[in-house]
Amino acid sequence: MTPTSALGMIGRASLGRLAALGRITRFAASTFSHMLRPPFYPRELANALLQVGWLSLPVVALTAIFTGGALALQIYAGGARFNAEAVVPQIVAIGMVRELGPVLVGLMIAARVTSSIAAEIATMRVTEQIDALVTLSTNPMKYLVAPRVLAALITVPVLVGVGDIIGIMGGYVVATETLDFNAAAYLKNTVDFLELRDIVSSLVKGAAFGTIAALMGCYYGMQSGRGAQGVGRATKGSVEAAAVLILAANFVLTGVFFSL
Repeated sequence: MTPTSALGMIGRASLGRLAALGRITRFAASTFSHMLRPPFYPRELANALLQVGWLSLPVVALTAIFTGGALALQIYAGGARFNAEAVVPQIVAIGMVRELGPVLVGLMIAARVTSSIAAEIATMRVTEQIDALVTLSTNPMKYLVAPRVLAALITVPVLVGVGDIIGIMGGYVVATETLDFNAAAYLKNTVDFLELRDIVSSLVKGAAFGTIAALMGCYYGMQSGRGAQGVGRATKGSVEAAAVLILAANFVLTGVFFSL
C-alpha cells in the first residue's frame, strides 16, 4: 500500500465520520424542534415514561446497590494501606454522585432502552409502519421520536438520583455491617461532605445521558436497512454509539463542572 492510498483511506474514513456526525446533529436539532411545537401525543409520552423510567428502575437499583457496596470495600482496602479507612463514607458519596451513579445509569439505559427503541423503530420501518404513518399525515418524528427523547430527558435524571441514593446506601450497609463503621457517623460524614454542585452535576449528567441514549436509539432505528439484518445492525450500532457518546459526554461535563 502506497502512502497516497493510505492517506486516501484515512481521509475517506474521516469524511465518513464527519458526515455521520452532521446527520446525527441535524436529527437531534429536528427532534428538539418537534418537541417544542404541536401537535403533541401525550399517550405516546406516557408510554415512553413508563418504558424508560419505571421499568428501568429494577436494573438501576441492583446496579447501584452492588456498585456502592463494592466501592466501599475497595476504598476501605486502599485506605487501610495509608491508615485512612475513615474516608470511606466521603469517597463513596462523591464517587457515586459525581461519577459512578450517572455513568452506570447511563450505560444501563443504553443497554436496555436504546436497544429497545432502535429495535422497535427499525422493525416498524421494515414492516412499513412508518410509511403508513406518513400516509395518514402523521409525522414520524413527532409521533415516534420526540416522545421517547422527552421521556428520557425527564426520567433519567430521576433514575440517576435514585441510583445515587441506593448506591450510597449500599456502601452504608457494607460499611456498617462488615467494616464496623458507626451508622450515625457514616451518615453524618456523607451528608456533610456532599455539596449542592455535586448533586447538580449528577442530575445534569443524567439528563444529557438520557437524551443521548434515546436519540441514538431513534436515529439508528429510523436509518435502519431492510430485513432482519438491518434491524440487528441498527440495534447494535445504536448501543455502541450511545455508550461511546455517553462516556465522551461524561468526560466533557466532568471537565466543565471541575472548572466551576
